[in-house]
Formats: sequence, C-alpha cells, structure tokens
Amino acid sequence: MTDDSDQEAKGERIAKALARAGIGSRRDIERMIADGRISLDGKTLDTAAVLVDSLAGIKVDGEAVGEVAETKLWRFHKRRGTLTTHKDPEGRPTVFDKLPDHLGRVIAVGRLDMNTEGLLLLTNDGALARWLELPSSEIVRRYRVRVHGRVDEKALKALADGATIDGIHYGSIDAKLEKLQATNAWLTVAIKEGKNREVRRVMEHLGLVVNRLIRTHYGPFSLGTLNDGAVAPVGEKQLHDVLSEFFKTAPRSVTAPEKKLDPSKWAKPKAKPVKPGTKRRRPFNKLEDADAKSPSMRKPRGHGEKVEPRGTITAKPSGKPSGKPGGKPFGKPAGGAGGAGGKSFGKPAGKPAGPAGTKPGAKPAGRGGPKK
Repeated sequence: MTDDSDQEAKGERIAKALARAGIGSRRDIERMIADGRISLDGKTLDTAAVLVDSLAGIKVDGEAVGEVAETKLWRFHKRRGTLTTHKDPEGRPTVFDKLPDHLGRVIAVGRLDMNTEGLLLLTNDGALARWLELPSSEIVRRYRVRVHGRVDEKALKALADGATIDGIHYGSIDAKLEKLQATNAWLTVAIKEGKNREVRRVMEHLGLVVNRLIRTHYGPFSLGTLNDGAVAPVGEKQLHDVLSEFFKTAPRSVTAPEKKLDPSKWAKPKAKPVKPGTKRRRPFNKLEDADAKSPSMRKPRGHGEKVEPRGTITAKPSGKPSGKPGGKPFGKPAGGAGGAGGKSFGKPAGKPAGPAGTKPGAKPAGRGGPKK
C-alpha cells in the first residue's frame, strides 16, 4: 500500500484537484467523469482513479480548466422558481444563469429546492463547500417557514429530540411558533444536518403544508437586506475569522498551494476624528442629572437674587385688582368722578367731569377763562 507522501509526490486524484478548482464537489466530478464530460490530454476519462500534479491538459465540457484562485465566498439571494444546478435538461432557470461574469466558475454550498428562496452560499473552493455541508461541521441553517394548518406547539418542542420519517432519522430540530396569520402561521426552524427537503418533510410529518420557505442564515452568514437575485462577496478577513477552523484543517492540494495571508492589507475601522473645540464630557446618569437640576446644587446668579428651582412657574400680575372674579369693583360709584364717600376699584364707569360749573362733555375754556 502506498503511503500518502508517495501519493502526493505522484499527484492527487483528479476529483480532488477539480473540486478545489471549483468545478464541483468530488461526487459531482465522479458523475461528470461517468458521463464522459472530462478529458485529460485529449483523452476522455472513464474513471476517477487518475492522479494529476497540475490542471494542465484537463478540460471540462471541452473547456480548459483555469488556474486555481484564492478561496472566496459569496452570499446570494436565491429566487423562488430557480434550480440549484449548472445545467437543467428541461431548460428551467438556474441560479447560475444571471450571475456576474467576474465571479468566474462557482459552486453552491448545499442545495435549495426549486420553491425555496433565501440565502445560498457560493464559492470557488470545492473543499470549503464540502466542509460547510458536512453534518460533522454542525453548521446551523435557519429558516422562516409559512405553513397552513393547525400548529401544535408541543409537537414543535418534541422535534428537539429528532424525528424518524419513512426510515430516515433527522437530528435535533429547533422549531418555534413566530406568529399566527389567519389560517397560516409563521415558524422559525433551525437544523444542523441539511438533509434533502428536511424542513418540508418534517412539517408534512406534523400535518402542516409548507407554502413558503425562506433560508435566512447559513452558519455565521445571514441573508440580511440582500435584494432578490443579488450577490455580495464575503470579505477576506471575515471569511478567515469565522471559518478559521476550516483554514487550519483544510486539505492541501497540488493544484492550489497554501496561500500566505497578509492581514496588513485587510481593512481596519477608521477612528472618528474629534472636531477642534469640542469637549468630551462624561454623560450624567439620571440621578446625577436630577441632582444637578436641584436648587441646592445651583449657584445664585447674583447677590440677594432669589433663585427659583427649574420647572417652577411664577404667576405674573394680571393688572386686575383682587376681589371678585373678573376684577369687578365692589358696589357702584357714587355720582361723578370721586363722589362723596364713593370709592371705586378698577376703571371709572364714565368720562371724567370737567371743572366746576361746566356741563359734562363741554370743551375746556382757554387761558382767559370761559367766555361771558
């Protein structure tokens, strides 16, 4: 039996090399070889037991395989009604039909069936796709599910212990009722295995009909606000931070030498500059703020000046004498202005009288007195 070092010296299996190049998973490559779609140095292969030390001379569907690029990952918002496959014999739309050209050849991490929408991860590294798909990696997939039928919350909780349906055992499932909506209900479901049509089959097992299924998360990656049909790259720093375990244990490939990372090129958060003249003050908490507003904590504004606490309303003089409401005078004024014994509060009732001996309303006399 040849040890691994001897085999690595001779090369590695073509399925592994092409998987690392993003052509597909190893199983996909084996199926493609069985279908006669892969050739080496002009000869169509009929077995996957072929060792290669480079990608030179390998063609897939008549096209040469390019050099392996650095590992990349993209988030993609899959539309409902599209297939997760590169080619469909019936000519139905696929998720790869309208991807930007700059992505190159990419493969999907796992599969979403035709009527499922939401987050689909794309990568150019078949080894990464395989690692994310393996149940042993325990990558959590989260969904929002709209179902029709009566929801039994006890049955949902029982899924935490797993379920066996038609001889297939499904591991622990976290399912919760989110809200009721007429005859429908929205559920949140989290699974770790990602078996074929797992969520739909489990819901059908509970007597519920799934009429909408949206994947919102795949491990640490979320759909977020990504528009329908849009694709967004995952940054190199984020990729290596959240998937550090993969990059530590990822299998080496003769077609893709190990890449040395340069963290100095990664984007760093920019500190916000402080504007000239601004002061950094420690914010008051509620208790300190209340103390600061109290009269005992404030200095008087001047000598002998009375300081009112904040919030105190001081009544302004209205200009009307105290007494009955409305400032009406007590009693009636006696006679003309200043009649004997008559005191008037407020405005006088009539026009002021002229000098003695003149009729009310007469014009005042000139300097020489009244005319004779």
